[in-house]
Amino acid sequence: MLQQYLEKGFGLKEDLNCAEQILYGANHAYDLGLDPKSLHLAGGFGGGMAVEDACGIVTGAVMVFSAIYIDERARATPELKPVIAEFVGRFKKELGTLNCKELKANHCKEPDYCRPLIIKGAEILDQILKEQGKIQ
Repeated sequence: MLQQYLEKGFGLKEDLNCAEQILYGANHAYDLGLDPKSLHLAGGFGGGMAVEDACGIVTGAVMVFSAIYIDERARATPELKPVIAEFVGRFKKELGTLNCKELKANHCKEPDYCRPLIIKGAEILDQILKEQGKIQ
């Protein structure tokens, strides 16, 4: 779902960063119902929180899981931590790290730059949500 949405070009003409592409794209693909102001929260997480640290794809995915799983608050959502851990584990297994600077050095090449990584993150997100019965 999200993977296909991104493969069709979502986020490119909108000039969205990696975290925004994941959250905004998921909002459309999964019909999360997030308002535009809430979507802006992803902005500062792109580019590894703007300092090439924690990958924006991962932080964007955590926001998606939070939007899907949390009804009231995170501490009252026992399934949240395991599903995030599953995503992080798969992402690290596939790509070797969660660090933006390392990911860029090892995987991001012109002209697509981080786009293949964003699509891979979306694929992992889709897989987990399907396995969990959250999407079809």
